[in-house]
Amino acid sequence: MSFTLAHFSDVHLGPVAVADVFADFRLKRLIGGLSWGLKRRAMHIRAHADALRADIHAQKPDHICFTGDLVNIAAKAEFRRGLQWLQTVGAPDMLTMVPGNHDAYVHAAHETGLGLFNPYMEGDGSTSDHVFPFLRLRRNVAIVGVSSAQPQNLNRASGTLGKDQRTALGQRLADLGARGFYRVLMIHHPPLPGLTPARRALTDASDLREVLKDNGVELVLHGHNHITQINSIETVSGKAFVVGVPSASMVDRDGHESAQWHAYSINRARGKWQTRLTIRRLHGATGRFADVRSGILGEDIDP
Repeated sequence: MSFTLAHFSDVHLGPVAVADVFADFRLKRLIGGLSWGLKRRAMHIRAHADALRADIHAQKPDHICFTGDLVNIAAKAEFRRGLQWLQTVGAPDMLTMVPGNHDAYVHAAHETGLGLFNPYMEGDGSTSDHVFPFLRLRRNVAIVGVSSAQPQNLNRASGTLGKDQRTALGQRLADLGARGFYRVLMIHHPPLPGLTPARRALTDASDLREVLKDNGVELVLHGHNHITQINSIETVSGKAFVVGVPSASMVDRDGHESAQWHAYSINRARGKWQTRLTIRRLHGATGRFADVRSGILGEDIDP
C-alpha cells in the first residue's frame, strides 16, 4: 500500500520588521535585517509559501516533512508568527519539522524561540523537550529527525550534528532496518561532503556519511541550498537517495529555482522498496504549482 510524503523547506517567512531587529538587539540580527531589506525580501515571497501550502493540501499526502528555516533572524515575534503559519500547514501528528540555521540564527531563549515548535520536533509519545534524533512511525515508514542547527559567527551558516547525535542515529537506523521499516532521515544541511561551500556546510558531513553507509537508510531529505539536489550513497542496505528541495517561498525569476515541494510515493515492490519522486514547482505567471518531473528514484531519476 502506497505511502505519500510531502517535503518542503526554507520558508523564510516574511516580513522582517524593524522591531524584530531591535527588540532584542544582536549584531547578527542587524546584519540579517539589512540583508532582508536589501535583497531577501524580493526573493522570499509570503504568498508563494501560502500557495505551496495550499497545493500540498490539495494533493493530500499521508505526512508532511519540513526541513527548517521557517524564520529569518530568530526574533521572538518571528517565532510567534511562524508557529501560526505552521499550524495552518498541519497538526503536529501530520507535520514533522527539524530546525534550520536561521531558526538558530543567534542564541535565544528556547521557551520563546524554537521551543514553540516542540510539538513538531519530537518523537511519538515523547515527554521531553527538543531531544534529537527523534523518531516517528507512520505505518511502515520511519521518520527520523536530527538537528544540525547551531548559532554561528557573523559570516557563517554551517551546522553540526555532533558525536552524540551521530551515535544515537546509527543505532536507531540499524534497529529500524532490522525491523523492516523504510527509513527517512530529515536534516536541514546537506548531509554529504562537497554539496555546499565550507562556510555553509555540515561540519561533520564525512562522519555522517559513514553512519549512513554503515547502518543504512532509504531516503535523506534536506534543504539549505535553495536548489534541487539529487544524490545517492551506497549503504549496507543498498543505495540511498539524498534529495534537497529549493525554498518554499522563492521568487520565479531568472537565476532562482522558484518555490517548490517534492512528493514521494513509497511502495514495496518485488521485495524491494520503490520510491517515486514528483517535483511540483510554482509557475509565477499563473501563480499555480504543476508537475515538472516525476519518476522512480534509481530507475527514471538518477543523480
